[in-house]
Amino acid sequence: MQAILLTGTGGPEVLVASEVPAPRPQAGQILLHTRAIPVLFPETMLRSGAFPLPVQFPIVFGTQAAGVIAEVGAGVDPSLIGRRVVVSSNSFGTYAEQVCVPAEAATLIPDGLGTDAAAAVAMSGSVAIPLLETARLTGTETILVEAAATGVGAYLTQLAKEYGAARVIATAGGAEKAAQAREFGADAVLDHHVPGWTGQLREILGGATLDVVFDSLGGESALALLDLMTPLRGHMLSYGFLSGAPAQVGAMDLIMRGLTLTGCSGPAWLAGVAAATGTALDRAATGSLTPLVDRVLPLHQAAHAHRLLEDRAAKGTIILRAG
Repeated sequence: MQAILLTGTGGPEVLVASEVPAPRPQAGQILLHTRAIPVLFPETMLRSGAFPLPVQFPIVFGTQAAGVIAEVGAGVDPSLIGRRVVVSSNSFGTYAEQVCVPAEAATLIPDGLGTDAAAAVAMSGSVAIPLLETARLTGTETILVEAAATGVGAYLTQLAKEYGAARVIATAGGAEKAAQAREFGADAVLDHHVPGWTGQLREILGGATLDVVFDSLGGESALALLDLMTPLRGHMLSYGFLSGAPAQVGAMDLIMRGLTLTGCSGPAWLAGVAAATGTALDRAATGSLTPLVDRVLPLHQAAHAHRLLEDRAAKGTIILRAG
């Protein structure tokens, strides 16, 4: 079968299209024929070596896929054969025509939701929902959503007021993405590519403060935001570092301002994200979340897809199609 091998860590060129043996489901597993493989920003960081990978190269890369269950292993309900699902894999292998995963790693796609749309919304939507639940908004808060035009930020912006935000301020990279963030419900948008954008944010706030910051940029800007947050009540949820580094915030930075920071990562957090996948898909099926598909590329162009993500050229999820 056709698959994309990660031959080592490095630039996108380490992703190589190859022919590999087709997998067979073991006990407790399903065999998925992939139809839509989302290319996820965290995958670009894994590929680059930003996070250590305890694997022997080469491996079939990829962490999520959507498609049709073609076969099941012993102990798995055979009525699942033919059902459309989204799957996640902790052992990679989804950049391929077929992949085997534990049955519990599959989430059924609701009727009325396209497979591409399901692939696009599954990861980012299922992160946005736990973030908003953790924020515990009450209907009075001013919030900041970083990178609000794509990925998790876009779904946060779409859902924020439903979950209790009174005012949504967003950042986006460039005029086109800023317009997209406004369409999703942001009340004000500023360009985080402009040096000193946190100074512009101070002007937008006009003397008000930020009650909640959804921080996906990390880096030095996170520290600059602390002086714009509500003393004693301000809460930063740190879940990404698009800048290339985590939030550069220390304990004393928070203590002296009476602020809190929640790190949204680790096994317990990821379990909550996995549990929210069905909710994200249901919301997309009913129209309360708008899935964002940037483009569909053939599987062998996986390296090109990674370059587009790293160049911030995508306005939604890039989907890979096998076959």
